[in-house]
Amino acid sequence: MKTIIEKSLQNTYTYQEYRDLVSDLLAEGKSTGPNQSEDLTNYSMLNDRRMKRLDKTIKISEETRQKVQALKETQTWLVLTEGWCGDAAQNLPVLNKIAELNENINMKFVLRDENLELMDLFLTNGGRSIPKLIALDKNNNVLKTWGPRPSFANRMVAEYKAKNGNLDAQLKQDLQVWYNKDKGKSTQEDFISFVKS
Repeated sequence: MKTIIEKSLQNTYTYQEYRDLVSDLLAEGKSTGPNQSEDLTNYSMLNDRRMKRLDKTIKISEETRQKVQALKETQTWLVLTEGWCGDAAQNLPVLNKIAELNENINMKFVLRDENLELMDLFLTNGGRSIPKLIALDKNNNVLKTWGPRPSFANRMVAEYKAKNGNLDAQLKQDLQVWYNKDKGKSTQEDFISFVKS
C-alpha cells in the first residue's frame, strides 16, 4: 500500500494546477481521464462553472476554522478526483478552503483514472467513488479517509439506492439541489470531526 501511495505522490497537482488542467482541457473540448465523450465534457464544463462560483462564495465557519487551525501534526491530504465528477466539483472548493487554514496541511490532487491502483485501495462499497481524500502522516501512513461526499449526502445516496436499486438522473438532480442549499456546511461538519479524531 505505502509503495502505491508514494508512487501516486510523485505526480500530483496543487488545487490551482488541478483547476487549470480542467480549464485547459475544456478549451480543447476535452475532459480529464482516458474516456472522452460529449457528456463527460459537458459535465466538466458545468463543474468548472460550479467550482469558480464556490471558490468565490464558500464561507468557512468559525468552529471549522478553530478546529483546523488547532491541528499540529503535518499531514498530506491526497485527493483522488476527475473534472467530470459532480461530487468533486461541490466538495473540492470547500476542502481547499479548509486546507488553506493550516500550513500543516499539504493538499495534493491526483486523477483517479491515472491512479487506479491507489483508487482500488480506497473503494467505497466496492466502487471507485470520488472524490476520495486520504489523510497521510509525515511518513505517508494512512491516518483516515473521507469521501466521496459529506456524511449526510452519503446517507441520502444509500437510502435512495436501497429504495430504487440504482443511482439515476433524479438522484443526481436531488443531490445537486441539496449541495446548493447546503453551501458546504455538511463538508465542514465532517472535517471538524476529521481533524480532531
